[in-house]
Amino acid sequence: MGKKSIKENKNIYQICREKCDFTRQRASEGMVFISDDRIEKIESGKSLPHPDEIIAMAECYKAPELCNYFCARECPIGQTHVTELKLQNLSQIILEMIASLNAMNKEKDRLIEITADGEITEDEIKDFNNIKNQLDRISVSIETLKLWVDKTIADGKLDDSISFR
Repeated sequence: MGKKSIKENKNIYQICREKCDFTRQRASEGMVFISDDRIEKIESGKSLPHPDEIIAMAECYKAPELCNYFCARECPIGQTHVTELKLQNLSQIILEMIASLNAMNKEKDRLIEITADGEITEDEIKDFNNIKNQLDRISVSIETLKLWVDKTIADGKLDDSISFR
């Protein structure tokens, strides 16, 4: 068995591996195509991981949040198009989702008014932008719920027939 790292500024990949109590060698065996040397380079920041490596780590470490982290923080496209999600408990996710849905419900008539003619006029832009932001919050709530489900399945606490994918 390898030595435990005493490094203070560990990245998310090393933290997830160590949560599983895996050495780099053991993790490498679980991922087959990623060597322990490659894992060390990713964990030390000497090399950025590739998407297929992230998927393998997420599966091996039972950490689906790695995919969102990579897309939101390290992928050039994802950095502009993917919101970083935070793992939350189910009740918090649902309460935030209901609050967002209730807020949007209040705006639905205004959305109909704005879009009925197929054009957004100058005086409608501010309201339309507010509605778009509300829709973004709903989207984040949905994606956070999906992440919660994926993580709960990975932890073996929920049957994988529930998956959204």
